[in-house]
Amino acid sequence: MFSRFARLCLGLVLWLSATAWAEVAVPPLKSRVTDLTATLSTSQRSALESELQAFEARNGGQMAILLVPSTRPEAIEQYSIRVVEAWKLGRKGKDDGLLLLLAKNDHRMRIEVGYGLEGVIPDAIAKRIIDESMAPLFKRGDFAGGLLAGVKRLTALIEGRAMASTVPQASASEGQSGGRVIEKSVDAVIKDKSISERLIDTISAVPIWLLVVLAIAGTALRWLFGPLFGGVAMGGLVGGGAWFVTGMMGAAVIAGILGFVFVLVGISNWIAMGVSGSSGGGSRGGGFSGGGGSFGGGGASGNW
Repeated sequence: MFSRFARLCLGLVLWLSATAWAEVAVPPLKSRVTDLTATLSTSQRSALESELQAFEARNGGQMAILLVPSTRPEAIEQYSIRVVEAWKLGRKGKDDGLLLLLAKNDHRMRIEVGYGLEGVIPDAIAKRIIDESMAPLFKRGDFAGGLLAGVKRLTALIEGRAMASTVPQASASEGQSGGRVIEKSVDAVIKDKSISERLIDTISAVPIWLLVVLAIAGTALRWLFGPLFGGVAMGGLVGGGAWFVTGMMGAAVIAGILGFVFVLVGISNWIAMGVSGSSGGGSRGGGFSGGGGSFGGGGASGNW
């Protein structure tokens, strides 16, 4: 009796070990785009990385893309949960992480949505994005275009720049790539941006050489008139220039305040703070890592 029970326990242990061994391993999170299928070219991967990095810089949430050959013997939903539990995308407490998972050989994909984004991207909306924007392009072999289409539509929803139906369905008969279709759709809603968004776009368009010139001018004003009066002079100069270029009072006020603060603190102090901040916050080792976000299984799956 005991011998039979021991054999049963041993068999159960071996079966569990074999099942665990058969599971597809979760790769370490080192970048925003992880391609284990060699599907994306270097330029395509860089373009997607840039898009995801820009979204994180604007919004704070984290989105990552993972391409694997297969998730079998697991369903893609089970594997996706294992991935997000290991990667912890999104900010802790805000849970604003997203995962786009593609199992190429299985012809399956999934959008995994963090707790904090389930109200913005409910399961039905995630399913529509898969069916309308991603699957048609995947069927044509345009995996980079399909992924970019999904990213563009998700970021537009999160940032409140478009409703779920803003981006048109990418039909297989269209001659344009998925990336171009989505770019045009997002450009169409730019006119609906808020004042703050237009202000950010304006500031981000300032050329680097002009920023260098302003930094030199601010340093000179600080040396001539001191931190306080030099800051006032710089604030008036920068604010007036912003008003002349943009015609926006909000841009002029913010630019003036930034110019004043820059000169008041001093460029040497800014550099010192930047160096100390980069040395003190090096726990990530210069790579990409999750912020501690949580997931509860929200999202949708699909195939092509």
